Amino acid sequence: MRSTPDTPTRCRQLLRHWRSDLDLSPRERSVLGPELAALDRQIERLEQGRLRLAVFGRVGVGKSSLLNALLGRSRFATDLAHGSTRRQERERWQQPIVGLAGVELVDTPGIDEVDGPARQRLAARVALSADLLLFVLDGDLTRAEAEALEQVLGWGKPLLLVVNRIDCWPAGERAPLLESIRRRLPAAAGGLDLVAVSAAPRQAQLLADGRVRSDAQPPAIEPLQERLLALLTSHGALFLALNSLRAGDRFAQHLHAARLRQHQQRAHGVIGRFATLKAAGVAANPLVLLDLAGSIACDTALVMQLCRLYGLTINGAQARRLLARLSGHSALLGGAQIGIQLLLGALRQALLVAAPFTAGLSLAPAAPVALAQAALAVHTTRLTGRLAAAELLKAAQQGAARPGALLRRLARQDPQTQAWLQQWPPRGWDPAVQGLQP
Repeated sequence: MRSTPDTPTRCRQLLRHWRSDLDLSPRERSVLGPELAALDRQIERLEQGRLRLAVFGRVGVGKSSLLNALLGRSRFATDLAHGSTRRQERERWQQPIVGLAGVELVDTPGIDEVDGPARQRLAARVALSADLLLFVLDGDLTRAEAEALEQVLGWGKPLLLVVNRIDCWPAGERAPLLESIRRRLPAAAGGLDLVAVSAAPRQAQLLADGRVRSDAQPPAIEPLQERLLALLTSHGALFLALNSLRAGDRFAQHLHAARLRQHQQRAHGVIGRFATLKAAGVAANPLVLLDLAGSIACDTALVMQLCRLYGLTINGAQARRLLARLSGHSALLGGAQIGIQLLLGALRQALLVAAPFTAGLSLAPAAPVALAQAALAVHTTRLTGRLAAAELLKAAQQGAARPGALLRRLARQDPQTQAWLQQWPPRGWDPAVQGLQP
């Protein structure tokens, strides 16, 4: 009996096949080039088993010193000047981790540079590509740090809180400091680990001439090392796999949003042509049941045409099921539409039947009735088109072969994934793809 692959293996297999089947036009490759390159790097790291750990935090809290202490050597630049890290830097951590081929340590610029919005964007990009984050503080939590932490939590990344330079606080004040930080944390961060370290401690020495000199002391980061080793050994491969799924899901959202934007004008034209066709058919046809049957056929054809326009695959049965789901979004697409069409159709038929008995006078009101039916047909067709586009985007994001679909299945079925998402829950879809319609 063949055993079920573990979660990291399933993620690798799905992403490998999904990426190889990804069919992008030259325009899409150009527009989404940076996102595609980032996705390919993430998938490559997944295939190689290289997890990325990034530090994040305010300028001057000792992020570079902390990474140097983990490495055991001075690799990342440290300086007394405010904000010495100007670009992304990374180095391989030589610490062996079971289940991983390696761990990359990534230094980021500070998040609070007054004149450095580009550095903030760089830090955010690095954090989004990381599989595990260390959010570093060097004292009580400030309002700016709390806001930044809340933003980081919204990315849904595994995160540890590190209080650096704990040696600068008297022994009796350290526990109250940590308790104060916990009280100030955003509600979503209440369960996060809080680890106190001293990445580059210094000890004051009184010289014979009365001067005071501070001497560098060995780093005191054992609590962080132990926590990282335990976390990465038990969950490192899972973090890498699930973050790769989320990277694939983000790219899929951006791709389908770009396709919606790219084809908006053409979609308007398609919807307009179908609206005109349906209006003409409803106005000219005297039979109510044929009106309804023709409307359903027209809407089904519209959905399939939109699918081809957006580069999605759907058959007739799926289109009809989609239309059935759409009926719940608008009363005009459900019972109200049928009721109004039946009423107008019956009225028009009654006027036509009465024509011989009224010397044709009853045909005069039949024209406005037909126009009312045509107007209703145009309105419902346009509404169907807009709702169909939104549903098609949603269906494309949740397709069985999509990264997001596997992530949702794992969230329902895999205990480790459930625990990960409960502690570091992502907050909905990427804002870049919200609110799109043709």
